[in-house]
Amino acid sequence: MKMILLVLAGTVYLAAAGISDPAAVKEVTAAMESLKQAMLNKDGPALEKLLSDELTYTHSAGQLETKAQFVKSIGSGKSIVERLDYAGTAVRIYGNTALVLGGVDLYHSKTNIVHMNILHVWVKGPGGWKMVARQATRLAGPGH
Repeated sequence: MKMILLVLAGTVYLAAAGISDPAAVKEVTAAMESLKQAMLNKDGPALEKLLSDELTYTHSAGQLETKAQFVKSIGSGKSIVERLDYAGTAVRIYGNTALVLGGVDLYHSKTNIVHMNILHVWVKGPGGWKMVARQATRLAGPGH
């Protein structure tokens, strides 16, 4: 019983400590903006720097991509991203790990817009913040 209480107390402490780290939140927010710009500009080298080699990128329709597959898809223009609009984004920091939660409208074209909720997981290492996982859930329409 004591072991469980200690683990729970440690988890609460990490959550409380992380939320109050505005510098880390600012860094992760900047990394998110860099990711957005790299996707919009089909910038493979920038994506390489922002994504972990262990990336698991799950699309809202269920497809799973590795880092190499995602970078190739964006860089080659196979996956078209004309615009990305984030809404209600919240960043939570837990030590060297960050969770980014929020809504996003992904414009493949003016008429092909995917509305979804996303969860990005970022880890800070010697090279800065890198995204290690992404999970998207498709929504019925705008207004998330």
